[in-house]
Amino acid sequence: MPAEPRRAARHDDRHHFKTMTEPRARAARHKGQLNFEKELRGLLFAHGDDEDPLPETVRVLDEITTDFIIETCHAASRHATLNGRQKVKLEDFKFVVRKDDRLLGRMMELIGMEKELKEARKGFNTDEGKVGLERSGPKKRRRTMKVGEKEEDGEGGEDAEEGDDGMEDMVFGPSTSIAG
Repeated sequence: MPAEPRRAARHDDRHHFKTMTEPRARAARHKGQLNFEKELRGLLFAHGDDEDPLPETVRVLDEITTDFIIETCHAASRHATLNGRQKVKLEDFKFVVRKDDRLLGRMMELIGMEKELKEARKGFNTDEGKVGLERSGPKKRRRTMKVGEKEEDGEGGEDAEEGDDGMEDMVFGPSTSIAG
């Protein structure tokens, strides 16, 4: 039987996740700290492991997860650099994970959810119920008065009642009154 001719490797055949960091470099990089211990313990339990998984299992999964994140960020940074940018953009991450349909789909789903939350927050009025804060209009600058100086017309004026020092307007706004 004749041997099959070797096929030349194309750029599309290479997968960016295959270039993981060497194990020796990994050990020095993390220095024993666990970045995702709580989340990984919960994930292991949700997938049928013991409520208290082996520390070695959590450590190995933490290393794999951390390496994946670091390598993905480095790949996105390389893509940004090749495109002549110093800053990494969302499109760089999309480019890096473009071959992993599940990961790209989840990423797009999370981006969509983030946009929906931003729009919902815009529509939600958070100024309600806050007394004394002027949020709607430009802030008025108050002129400080010197001792013995008389107040000019406009702020206290002729319409001011006796004992009206203007505090109601400062605290509750000009349209609301304590007395009713």
